[in-house]
Amino acid sequence: MTKSISERELVLGILMEITRENTYSHIALRNVLDKYQYLDKKERAFITRVTEGTLEHMIEIDYIINLFSKVKVNKMKPVIRNIIRSAVYQLKYMDSVPNSAVCNEAVKLAVKKGFGSLRGFVNGVLRNIARNLDTIQYPDRSDLVSCLSVQYSMPEWILKKWLAVFDEETVENMLADFQKDKPITIRCNLHRISVEELQRKLQEEGAKAVAHPYLPYALSLSDYDYLRDLQSFRDGDFTVQDVSSMLVTEIADPQKGARVIDVCAAPGGKSIHMADRLEGSGHVEARDLTDYKVELIRENIARTAVTNVEARVWDATVTEEQSRGQADVVVADLPCSGLGVLGKKTDLKYKMSEETSEELVHLQRKILSVVQEYVKPGGTLIYSTCTINPMENQENVRWFLEQYPKFRLADIRDQLCEPLKNSVTEKGMLQLLPGVHESDGFFIAKLTARKNASVSSS
Repeated sequence: MTKSISERELVLGILMEITRENTYSHIALRNVLDKYQYLDKKERAFITRVTEGTLEHMIEIDYIINLFSKVKVNKMKPVIRNIIRSAVYQLKYMDSVPNSAVCNEAVKLAVKKGFGSLRGFVNGVLRNIARNLDTIQYPDRSDLVSCLSVQYSMPEWILKKWLAVFDEETVENMLADFQKDKPITIRCNLHRISVEELQRKLQEEGAKAVAHPYLPYALSLSDYDYLRDLQSFRDGDFTVQDVSSMLVTEIADPQKGARVIDVCAAPGGKSIHMADRLEGSGHVEARDLTDYKVELIRENIARTAVTNVEARVWDATVTEEQSRGQADVVVADLPCSGLGVLGKKTDLKYKMSEETSEELVHLQRKILSVVQEYVKPGGTLIYSTCTINPMENQENVRWFLEQYPKFRLADIRDQLCEPLKNSVTEKGMLQLLPGVHESDGFFIAKLTARKNASVSSS
C-alpha cells in the first residue's frame, strides 16, 4: 500500500488543528489515530511522540528557534512555524532520527504545503540549530521564573502562582514529573472481573499491568498499542482513570443502597466507580451539560454493563427541584484550570490564563451553591478538581463553609492508604501533587451536612 500522507504531515495537521482551531490535543490526536488505524505501531508511536513532545516542550522550542531565526516564531506563517517546531523537537529529543533526515523531511513538507519559496529558510534555520544544539545558552537561575519557564516549557504566570505557595524543590519536582513518560492508570471493574483475572487477561493480550501502591484495584498499564484493540477494554473489564480520581469514591465511602448524584460526570469514571462500589444497589445519576458529554457517559455505562447508573443532560448551575435533599452523596468534580493534569493534556497550559482561572472560581462557587441543596441531612458533598491552585481548592472550601455552616469538613484519613494519610494537611482536604505523589495533581474535600440540617427552599 503506497502512503499518500506521511507521519510528519499528519503531525503537522494535528498541530495546526490544536494551535489554530483551538482543538484539545488529546482529541485531535485521537481523531487522527482513529482515522489512520492501518498505520503500524511504530508509525503511530512516532505521530504520538512528536505531537505530544512538540506541545510539551513548545516554550523551550520557540526559545531555541528565536535564537537562530531572524524571523521570530510569532511572525512566521503558521504552517512553517509548526513544521520548524516539530523538527526542532526531533533534533533535540529523538536521537533515533538523523539530523539530516529531520531537516530534509521538513523542507519536503514545506514544499508539499505550497511554501517552496521558503525551502531555503526552513533548511537554513534547522541546520543552524542542529549544529549548535549543544551550545545553547538558557536563562540563568538568577531569574528563576524565566529559567524554569524555558527549561520546562511552563507559562510564567503558572510558575509565579506555584512559587508563591510551594518551595522551589516541590515546584521543580512537579515540572519534571509532567515531562516524564508514564503508564496510564486503570481501575478494575470489580463487578465484572477480579484484579488477578484482569492482570492475566492483559498479559495474554501482550500488555503489562502492575499494581498501583495506593489502591488494590488500581493498575498501571503499559506495553499496548491501541486501547480499543484490547479485548479486555472492549469487554468493559476496566476503566481508564487516574488513581487520584478513584480516591473520590474511596473518600465518599457510599453505603449500599445510597443515592448518588454526580453533577459534572463526563466521561463517567467516578459515576461508574460509585456504582461498582454499591455492588448494583442504590442509584447513581450521572449528569453533564451537553448531549455530547452525556453520550460519552452512556457509552462507558454500556461498555462496563453497570446497571445502577443513568446519565442525563442537566446544567449544574440550575437547581433541580426534585433533587433537593435527596442525595446521600453529591459528587462535585467541577470545571477547573486543569493545572494538575498538564502531563496528560499538554496544551492546556497554553489555553488557560490567570483571568480564566479566576473566572472558574466564580463558576465553581455558583455550582456549589446549587448542588449543596441536593445533599440529605447527614449526607456527603465531595468537592474535587484536577488543579493545583489554592483559589480553586482550599480557598473555595473555606468560602463554602462560611456560606453554608450546616456543612463541616469530615476527617478523611481512615479512607486513605498509609502513604497518603500524612498528605491531609487540613482536616477533610487532600491536595495531591505530581512528582510528590504517584498520581495527577488533584484536590478532594469531603463535607458532610449536619443530621439536623434543614433543606433550603430558597
